[in-house]
Amino acid sequence: MKKKSVAIIGTVGVPANYGGFETLTEHLINQIGDRYKLHVYCSGKKYPKRDRKKSYKNARLHYVPLEANGVQSIPYDSLSILHALFFADVLLILGVAGAWLLPFIRLFTNKKIIISIDGIEWKRNKWNILAKWYLFWAEGLAVKYSHIDISDNEAIQDYTAQRYGTLSRIIEYGADHTIPSSGTAKSSEFSFIGLPYAFKVCRIEPENNVHVVLKSFSEMPEYRLVMVGNWANSSYGQNLKETYSSYSNITILDPIYDQQKLDLIRSNAVLYIHGHSAGGTNPSLVEAMYLGLPIVTFGVSYNRVTTENKALYFTTENELKQIIKKTRLSDIQHLGKTMGEIAKRRYTWRLIADKYDELVQEALQAQKKPSVESPIDELSYDELLNMGLSHIKYTEGFYTKR
Repeated sequence: MKKKSVAIIGTVGVPANYGGFETLTEHLINQIGDRYKLHVYCSGKKYPKRDRKKSYKNARLHYVPLEANGVQSIPYDSLSILHALFFADVLLILGVAGAWLLPFIRLFTNKKIIISIDGIEWKRNKWNILAKWYLFWAEGLAVKYSHIDISDNEAIQDYTAQRYGTLSRIIEYGADHTIPSSGTAKSSEFSFIGLPYAFKVCRIEPENNVHVVLKSFSEMPEYRLVMVGNWANSSYGQNLKETYSSYSNITILDPIYDQQKLDLIRSNAVLYIHGHSAGGTNPSLVEAMYLGLPIVTFGVSYNRVTTENKALYFTTENELKQIIKKTRLSDIQHLGKTMGEIAKRRYTWRLIADKYDELVQEALQAQKKPSVESPIDELSYDELLNMGLSHIKYTEGFYTKR
């Protein structure tokens, strides 16, 4: 039987060095690459010509001469989608930047569309008002004109159900690619290994509450914080790095793409602090959970769902400081075990890849998008009677006064 072609659109590319969608794509290639002809679109800006490969493992690579993120994500995704129309049976689109094309694809082609809306992107503070408007509009098109849309969190599923009346599919992220390092590990590169410290890794953006975490620890000199991020990418990050680098209890590190180094730092932390206030299920959070780290996280619905409401939650600097100061070591150790159990049950790549595989198969046969309404609600009174629900005939006297 001829393999179906699946185009994965919206990532920076593989081999994965950058973020959640890229890690997802890498593991889809590993887990289901032998079942489909996979094609992955990559940013020519991030992969210089000397480093480009025609294929990677079981996937064919295509390079677009644009950035995959920011404003350029719109033409980047759009060009990728248009190119994929020539050969792909299924378009797996990660993000809504190119969603303006979807009505035309549904009208003029028989291509199947699966789209991950990537949290509620238009709410992110990093976008200006014009970008927010576009993303709000594009999100609606993505949900309306895809055959299947994916949410990575139950809270996002609730949002799309209430706003659009469609049944989004929940597929989260895997974390079992992380490798625990010994709690007694030493490192000449990272002098803090072996000492008690809290850890945080993220994109340095306001909605990740980096300023809140740094300010809190600057006022608690007896507690050590290690934070990794892309500080140079914005004035927000540059200012924070300049302000807090001088504090002896705060270690600020530039981005680390080496998985072993990152796992070494994470594994030896006393706890993990997650400040994200927007989006859905965040990869860095589930990775920390999989490593068995106690989690202190910003108390929004997405994070509560991810941690099954069993982590410690803050929304202000004072709340974070109180948690750090008052939580006993025995409580933290128990919390870490609980987080690890959740992650091993829910966040493995085998499970995630199988869910994507099932959606591709469903999309290939899809005629109508599932609704949150029960199919029975769409039937007429006569149709219900013809289905054998004849007891409906005799409801007349149920509510009459006697």
